[in-house]
Amino acid sequence: MNKIKKFLDEIRSKSNLRWWDRQSKKAETIDLYDLRELRAKARQIRNRANKVNHIASSRLTLPVIGSKAIKKPQGTEWSHRPEAWAGPVSPTGMSSVVNKARIGTELALFHDCTTSEMTLRQVRNDREEDLAPFGIQLDVFNFDGSFLSLAVEMPQEAVIGLKKEHIIRLALIVDSERPQEMFARLNLRHGPNTEQIVRELDLSTREFYVEFDLFYTNFKEARAESLWLDLIFESPSMNQITIRDVSVIRRRRANI
Repeated sequence: MNKIKKFLDEIRSKSNLRWWDRQSKKAETIDLYDLRELRAKARQIRNRANKVNHIASSRLTLPVIGSKAIKKPQGTEWSHRPEAWAGPVSPTGMSSVVNKARIGTELALFHDCTTSEMTLRQVRNDREEDLAPFGIQLDVFNFDGSFLSLAVEMPQEAVIGLKKEHIIRLALIVDSERPQEMFARLNLRHGPNTEQIVRELDLSTREFYVEFDLFYTNFKEARAESLWLDLIFESPSMNQITIRDVSVIRRRRANI
């Protein structure tokens, strides 16, 4: 039955294509009333075809959506790729981004601009070397604020069993139209206190990582509540910054 159904579908599809071939030839000469009706039908077909093309392109483009491939150094105990880089989120993008605007449930943009001239959107990665299915693209035009950062929340699993002997590694792949100064800040809330560790990011290469050693903090292991990361942009005016991948791993520091 499946073969018969597929055969009949192919016949109907070929018949439809021949019908549209005939209509395209008639479009130059038919009266305007019929032409408007034909255009309406063409738009209906185009919308459905575009939807199929979008879904197919998304599924067939590498890396595959849902891929959990992450580069893990020896000794990795836990790893995570935030949802905005792992799969489709809603909304997929926004313009004139307001302070604290969110894409998905884990990613938020913070700034103090009087007038926002920024766009933020999720983009599909399609390079062979990309492990993450999606990236996040930030376009900044005139920037009149004093700070701009992306906050990436980690799931609760990030702090379960977390000890001072752990090292948190943040790995990124970043493309920017012009040289961009960036910092990463780890925030670890334990009880009423929050530990913060800041690292400058080396954007001389597009792929790099930084590590946060919890040994030198005042972190109270029994009171760990939540962990998040801030990606901080310095002087971002007139720049397009695309963060192709973000991944976080946890490992124990070597005993000395």
